[in-house]
Parts: sequence; structure tokens; C-alpha cells
Amino acid sequence: MELFTTWRTWDQARAAIAESGAAPGDLAVLDRAAAAAQRWHGDQTRPTGAPYLEHLLEAVEVLVRGRGVTDAFILAAALLHDVVEDTGATARDVEAEFGPWVGELVEWVTKPPSDGLGRQARRAAKTAYLRRLRDAPREAILVKLADRASNVQTLDRMPPDFQRRYYAETCTYIVPLAELPTRGDPWFAEWYATWRARFAHLR
Repeated sequence: MELFTTWRTWDQARAAIAESGAAPGDLAVLDRAAAAAQRWHGDQTRPTGAPYLEHLLEAVEVLVRGRGVTDAFILAAALLHDVVEDTGATARDVEAEFGPWVGELVEWVTKPPSDGLGRQARRAAKTAYLRRLRDAPREAILVKLADRASNVQTLDRMPPDFQRRYYAETCTYIVPLAELPTRGDPWFAEWYATWRARFAHLR
């Protein structure tokens, strides 16, 4: 199973993206998106304690180095995919800085707020969100598939109970997105098949 954990700073990611042939205008968009992500996420960290930016860069690395995505708007959305969900930024903020298309992609992959809801209601809201992704544009599905690939590629670093729950959720709701007849993606379908085999003990 190929891992995507080599881009740890935006400078590293930018150099690799530039080397892949990205146009100067596209790099400028991504520079702004990376700066906005860093500004909005601030000192946030991942459950492992690593800077949150590393997750965003992993998602971009999956798209660029794995899937071969070159579209700057998709990559910008990957950099920004958690800002509405996890920071004080709003969908309107994203749209104002990056336009309606990036704003729409980020909205599709943003879980609705669940503050004040009980455990069962939160679970129902998350399930509805995951099911709704089946209706998302193909570009938003690519962002979601990359987001989850980042999260699950090192699933064995998480607590055992979480591993089992997250494995089941990924197999139930995320893997089928890669296999959708018209909006799925063969590269992601193959990567997730390898991932499922790697973590098959969690079934």
C-alpha cells in the first residue's frame, strides 16, 4: 500500500507541484490557499499531535502524486477542505477568497455542525452527510477520497476501538464513492482495495 506522508511543509509540496509542471498562475492560487489554511487552522493539531497542516498536505499529495490531479481548484479545495468544519471560517469566507467553485467543493465535504445534539442525533447527522456525498460532483468526491485516504493510511496509529469503527465507516460510505459508475475513480478504487486488504484484520 502506497503511503503519502512525504510533504510536511508547504514549501516541500509546492516544489513537487511545480516540478510536475504546474503553471505559475495555478501555483499562485495554491500559495493563497495554503496561506489561508495556515491562517485559519492556526495552532490546531491532529489527534497524533502533529500540526494540522500535515493532514491537508497529505490530501494534496494523494491527489497530485497518487491520482495525478493538476486542477488548481481541486487542489485548493483539498487544502481548505476542513476550514469551515474545524475553524472560524465560513463558506462565505472561502467563496470570497477563492470563488464559488472552490467554495462549493469545500461545502460538499463539510460535515454539518452538531453542537448541542445528543450522541444519537450526531451519529444520524454524520450518516446523512456521508450518504449525501454520493450526490456530490466528481471533483468533490476526489477531495473527499483524498481526505479520507490521508486519515486511514496510518490507521494503525490510532486506538484499537477507533480503528475498527473508522474502518467500518470507510468501507461502508467512502470506498463506494470510488466505485460509483460515472463519478468514481479507478485509481482511488484500487488504492482503497489495497488499503482494505492491509487492514482486513479490523473487519
